[in-house]
Amino acid sequence: MIFKKMIACWLLFALANAMQSFVLIDKKDPFADYKTEVMKTLRRQILQEAAWALQQEPLTVTAQSSARSAGGKHDFFSEGDYWWPDPQQPDSPYIQRDGMTNPGNFVAHRQAMIRLSQIVGALASAYEVTKDEKYVKQALLHCKAWFVDTATMMNPHLQYAQAIKGRFTGRGIGIIDTIQLMEVVQGLLVMENAKTMDRQLLLAIRHWFEQYLQWLTTHKYGKDEMNATNNHGTCWVMQTAAFAKFTGNEELMRFCRDRYKNVLLPNQMAADGSFPQELRRTKPYGYSIFNLDAMTSICQILSTKEDDLYAYATPDGRNIRKGIEYLYPFIADKTKWPKTPDVMYWDNWPVAQPFLVFGANRYGNKDWFATWKRLDHTPNVEEVIRNLPIRHPLIWL
Repeated sequence: MIFKKMIACWLLFALANAMQSFVLIDKKDPFADYKTEVMKTLRRQILQEAAWALQQEPLTVTAQSSARSAGGKHDFFSEGDYWWPDPQQPDSPYIQRDGMTNPGNFVAHRQAMIRLSQIVGALASAYEVTKDEKYVKQALLHCKAWFVDTATMMNPHLQYAQAIKGRFTGRGIGIIDTIQLMEVVQGLLVMENAKTMDRQLLLAIRHWFEQYLQWLTTHKYGKDEMNATNNHGTCWVMQTAAFAKFTGNEELMRFCRDRYKNVLLPNQMAADGSFPQELRRTKPYGYSIFNLDAMTSICQILSTKEDDLYAYATPDGRNIRKGIEYLYPFIADKTKWPKTPDVMYWDNWPVAQPFLVFGANRYGNKDWFATWKRLDHTPNVEEVIRNLPIRHPLIWL
């Protein structure tokens, strides 16, 4: 009888603990942790992607080039997506068709950078799951080729990104292309304390990003992009924050926090949580998702217990939670979208957007998390992939 009572007491105690954990999340504990659930959801996918990544050889900007680039072999080059040859005068400067991607543009460098992001993100995620050192060695192989090896490395600037034939050899808005490097630096942070981490190599990689940050914050293109009033300005802060965190640049991280609070949020978000600058585009749904992903990612990268951007609100009540609450119903059921459908890729959104999992983790919202779980975690449309710079949320939690 005494034994039965002991068992009953133990069960009640265990149940109480379980209920307490549930209540903590349900009450929206400021740092509620969905990381275990994310790992369960993505484990098989992570290991499959990592198995693929282990088989890949490094491929950098030096592998392909374009005759339209004003740069050299080691310079990243891309072309403005919505610019096309003039059908009336084929040899004249390109003309714009907003929202319509020109399939004839040079995108090989962008694709190579996305591939690097996919490889390192997958390897870092697999390391987080298994702690197997083989993933660290493979990630370093690729990072060495991109950022250190003088034969294959990319120069630490984006002077020739999103060029337009006959108009510009490069533009500030091309800086958005390096959002693909965010999961590279975050993956390295996750693997930083691994036994096989090459400290000297990591130092050299950090030096590359220090040089790139210098360019991002001082060159005219970088300043132009920082001052953009739409998703481009958001993405400048997002990637600058990620690179500053990787290099330990506390001053620049503080600058990015202040810019989120005093520039991005008050100037881009309307009272209802929408982003008017994105809604007026020819792809309002996709751009709204993209900008919300970027803003939420800024909160994820930069928030601390002392300075929690998830908890920050403007004096009139605008905050990142309001942004998620505005867009979420149209993610859960796209048929409710009140605006015009996007001119391209309307059928390809949404996928497993990072704002859903980050928001669920921070605010303890089970509906957002359930929606994230059921959406596509492995999109294969290039437009979607390149506008989803955070594809491996496990390494960010």
